[in-house]
Parts: sequence; structure tokens; C-alpha cells
Amino acid sequence: MNATKIYSGRCFCNAVGFEVSGEPFAMGFCHCESCRQWSGTPVTAFSLWKFGAVRFTKGENQVGAFNKTPNATRKWCKKCGGHILTESPAKGFVDVFPALVSGLVFEPASHVHYQEAVVPIKDGLPKWKDVPDQAGGSGELLAE
Repeated sequence: MNATKIYSGRCFCNAVGFEVSGEPFAMGFCHCESCRQWSGTPVTAFSLWKFGAVRFTKGENQVGAFNKTPNATRKWCKKCGGHILTESPAKGFVDVFPALVSGLVFEPASHVHYQEAVVPIKDGLPKWKDVPDQAGGSGELLAE
């Protein structure tokens, strides 16, 4: 019998706790302007999980939410301001900041929205212009 893996996570101040079940179906780096503005960094790490894989275990009343677009709900801790995740139910996934998931080994497979990169990264990973075609993008790869 194969039990589903359960990871735990928390915000920066530990006011919000969560569990995420299963394994991410994709991990990598995003260079889009929205993610850069949201995170305040030139590139963000992502781990994509099936929608519904995250369950808050502590402090759900401390979770704030914001929609810049109808396709993504960004969530953070109202106490410390720490970013937690972005829900994209129409696309069937939730993006959890991998640094928050205890025990998760971050194994990035690619870069997305590399056409918007402000910091070039030469790491040998595929650099998608936007996103792979199976994810609704152009499927176009860019050179490092």
C-alpha cells in the first residue's frame, strides 16, 4: 500500500500552518513581472500541486487573499506578511512557495516566462518563453 506523502509548512512568523499532500507535479523558476512584483525578487521559485492539495492547519483566520486577475488568488499571513501560496483553481493547481514546505527537496526542472527575465540564469535548465504548450503557452524555448 502506497501512502500519500503529507508535508507541513508555515508562514514566516508561524501564525499560519498548512499541510500539502502528494508531490508537486512541477518545480522551477518564474520570471514574470507579476511574480517578481508579488515576491519583491527578480525571480521566484515555484512548486505546483494539484488544486485541493493544501489544507490550513493553523491560523486560517490570519490568511489574507488578493486577486490581481480572476485566475490567481495570492495568499499571505496577515500577521507577518509572509507569502504562502497562489491558488489557480481554473488551471487546477496551487503554487506553494517551496521554501515553506518542510522536507521538500526542491528540484527545479525549468524556467517559465523567461522572455521577461531581468536576471539571466545559466544553469542548463530549459528556458520557456512563456510556459510549455501543454500548459497553454507557446511551447517556445529560449537560449540561455
